[in-house]
Amino acid sequence: MSFTELGLSAPILDAINEQGYETPSPIQKQAIPAILTGKDVMAAAQTGTGKTAGFTLPLLEILSSGEHAHANQVRALVLTPTRELAAQVADSVATYGKHLPLRSTVVFGGVKINPQMMKLRKGVDILVATPGRLLDLYNQNAVRFKQLEILVLDEADRMLDMGFIHDIRKILAVLPKHRQNLMFSATFSSDIRKLARGLVHKPVEISVSPRNTTANTVKQWICPVDKKQKPALLSKLITDNDWQQVLVFSRTKHGANRLSRYLEEKGIKAAAIHGNKSQGARTRALAGFKAGEVRVLVATDIAARGLDIDQLPQVINVDLPNVPEDYVHRIGRTGRAGASGQAVSLVCADEFKQLSDIENLIKQLLPRKLIDGFEPVHDVPQSQLNKRPARKHKKRKPKPDHRDGQRSAENARGHKPAGRRSASNRNRKNNNKS
Repeated sequence: MSFTELGLSAPILDAINEQGYETPSPIQKQAIPAILTGKDVMAAAQTGTGKTAGFTLPLLEILSSGEHAHANQVRALVLTPTRELAAQVADSVATYGKHLPLRSTVVFGGVKINPQMMKLRKGVDILVATPGRLLDLYNQNAVRFKQLEILVLDEADRMLDMGFIHDIRKILAVLPKHRQNLMFSATFSSDIRKLARGLVHKPVEISVSPRNTTANTVKQWICPVDKKQKPALLSKLITDNDWQQVLVFSRTKHGANRLSRYLEEKGIKAAAIHGNKSQGARTRALAGFKAGEVRVLVATDIAARGLDIDQLPQVINVDLPNVPEDYVHRIGRTGRAGASGQAVSLVCADEFKQLSDIENLIKQLLPRKLIDGFEPVHDVPQSQLNKRPARKHKKRKPKPDHRDGQRSAENARGHKPAGRRSASNRNRKNNNKS
C-alpha cells in the first residue's frame, strides 16, 4: 500500500514525497482511513512507528476544507504532555501542511506568553499545546473553542502519569460536546480506558503491536554494577566503544546534573535535560545533541516521549525506572523505523525488583555482561519470569472498611460511589477540598 491509497489530497502527498516517504507504517495504514471517516479513534502503538504522522496527516486533510479559524478560535487542538513533544508535533504539522493555506502554532510553558497570545489573535486551524499553558491562555481570553472540530490527546497515558488529569478535565469542560476525539498512546492502561469512557464515543480501536513490548531491532542487555561505580562504568563504555551519540536516563534531576558534570570532567561533552531546566536550555541541549556537538544527553523521563532523533544508536539506563512501562518508552528512542539500536542498563543490587518487574512486563530475561574492573561487590540476584497463570477470583462485594481503592477509581471517573451515606459524605468533603 502507498500513501496515494489512503485518501490524502495532492498537496499533502507532495509534502510526504518531499520527505522521502513512500509506504505508510502499520499505524498510519489503519489510523488515517479511520480518522478520515470522522470516527473517534483510540490507537496504541510503540514510539517510533510513525504515530505522529498517523494523526497529523488526516488532521490536515480534514481541515483543508471548511471555514478558516476566526479570531482567537481553534479548529483542531492537539494536547501533549511535554514541551519537546509539542514542538515535535508542531514541526510535523508544518512539514506536512506546507502546501496548504492552514495556520498552526504551538504553545507551552517556560517561555513568554505574549508572543503566543499574538499568534492566536488571528485564529489558528491547528493548535498544539501542553495543558498548563493552554489553560493560562484560555483564562486570559487568548483562545476560544467555539469552532473546535477535533481534539487529539497524544501520549495520553503519559499525561496521566505526569498528573495532568485535572487540567485535562478543565479543558474538556470548555470544549464543544460535538467533536471528533482521537487518543494516541504507546500503551492503554486501565486508567486511560476510564478516561476514554467519558471522552470517546464508539471509538475505532487500533493496536499495531502487543501491549508493552519492545522493538526486536533493539539489542538489550544489562551490566550488574555497584551503585557508586555507575558513573565510571558509563564513562568507560562510552570511551571504549567510541559511542558518539548516547541518550542516558537518570531517575532524578539532580542525578542527571551530577552525571552530566562527571562526564564533562572526563572530557566527554554532555548536557542534561529535565523539568528544572529552562525551555531555552532544553532546546539548546537537544539541538546540540542532534547536531553532534553534544555527545551524551542525560535525561529524566520527561524526555522519554517525544524526542525525535533519527538513527539514535545507544540508550543507557543509569537508573532503572520505578514504573516498568517507562523502560519500554525509554528504549523506544532507539531501533526506530527498522534501524538497529542498543539499550544497556546499569543495574545495582538495590534495583532487583525494578529489573524483575521490567523483565516480566516485556516477557524476557535480559542477558547480563560483567565488565572487567566493575564486578559488583553486591551481586544482582538471578531473576526469573513469572509463568504462573493469573488466578481467577470470585467477585465478592467489598467490605465497608476496604472501599478506598474502589472510591478512588470511581472518583477518577467522576461518579459518586454507591454505599453507605457516611462514605458519600466523606467523598463530598474531599471534593470540596479539591
